[in-house]
Amino acid sequence: MSVVLNGNALSKRVQNMAESETLRMAAMARELNAKGFKVINLSIGEPDFDTPEHIKAAAKQALDEGFTKYTPVPGTQELREAICAKFKRDNGLDFKPNQIVVSNGAKQSLINIFLSLLDEGDEVLILAPYWVSYIEMVKVAGGTPVIVSAGIDQDYKPTAAQIEAAITPKTKAFLFSSPCNPTGSVFSKEALAEIAGVFEKYPYVTILSDEIYEYINFTGSHHSIGTFESVRDRTATINGFSKGFAMTGWRLGYIGAPEWLAAACTKVQGQFTSGANSFGQKAATLALQADLKATFEMRDAFLHRRNVVTDLLNTIPGFKVNLPEGAFYSFPDISAFFGKSDGSMTIRNADDFSEFLLHKAHVATVSGTAFGAPECIRLSFAAAESELRTAIERIAEAVRGVG
Repeated sequence: MSVVLNGNALSKRVQNMAESETLRMAAMARELNAKGFKVINLSIGEPDFDTPEHIKAAAKQALDEGFTKYTPVPGTQELREAICAKFKRDNGLDFKPNQIVVSNGAKQSLINIFLSLLDEGDEVLILAPYWVSYIEMVKVAGGTPVIVSAGIDQDYKPTAAQIEAAITPKTKAFLFSSPCNPTGSVFSKEALAEIAGVFEKYPYVTILSDEIYEYINFTGSHHSIGTFESVRDRTATINGFSKGFAMTGWRLGYIGAPEWLAAACTKVQGQFTSGANSFGQKAATLALQADLKATFEMRDAFLHRRNVVTDLLNTIPGFKVNLPEGAFYSFPDISAFFGKSDGSMTIRNADDFSEFLLHKAHVATVSGTAFGAPECIRLSFAAAESELRTAIERIAEAVRGVG
């Protein structure tokens, strides 16, 4: 019998897959904490608030009533009906329950879509900066990511003209998020209309709109590209409960999609995980149907923190900062530090800068390289204001010695 050593039995798929940079930095922060260093972790995209009490109470009630069995693969009927009502109420989107698929988080919603849509060599246009997992998901499904980028001078929003220039006969899908992780940028109704106008000419492209940060929006209004008639029948809207309801550990996401795509995602999910947890779906139903007061209170707290963080970062020489319109991240351009040194370390790129801050300031951030923007770093302001102020004081002190 032969013995395979050193992981040589692993598939090329896994060997070629990049590790999640956000999770890697979080792990490094935990290691430093374990060694006695007080690290302020601004690397993870997780609300620091607890799940609202009325949502937790609904899950407890479901458990007490024995709602603990398997659920239908695409979700319970009542939750899918509640999602349809939410889409109509908040987004102006008309879906039937058979167009809704509830998954174990929006991550699974996305991989379901990619596995349903993509064959080897199909291209997916992705706006950069992008969320770290988009690229690897597309690759695992056999697709080819095609990146359309915009820097801080464009508020990290590629234009419709840039997007159209990247379309080829191999383009199968177009993916973006609004509000955006990592930049906090939000696409206006006018910008979405221009993008929809581009895809009117390319009916073979499916549009994927990641709206997981919908409720953490500081502009006063959220717009969905699926409301435009010309692209409505080939747009999938991805959302979930993690961010707006502080339900990250509940692992519940969902899509509203054309019937053919929803059916395909149900087929894929049926072979991998089946339906999401039963009592969580009971709680999620209530979350959508109840008053959103707690959600909006969290949004207002994030808005206050955004203002604090933006003002403080703007005082640090070398930091170029935009004003996030949603989500809970700041994404400063720190390229002014490239090629400089504190005497012990030369900062060549954003990866170096992020590790410099971790070891010198004991503040965990994430390199923008992971988001397709190698001139930036991402800081989450989903933390207490006192921690944010301390973290930025540490960062300012650390970079003061770089020159």
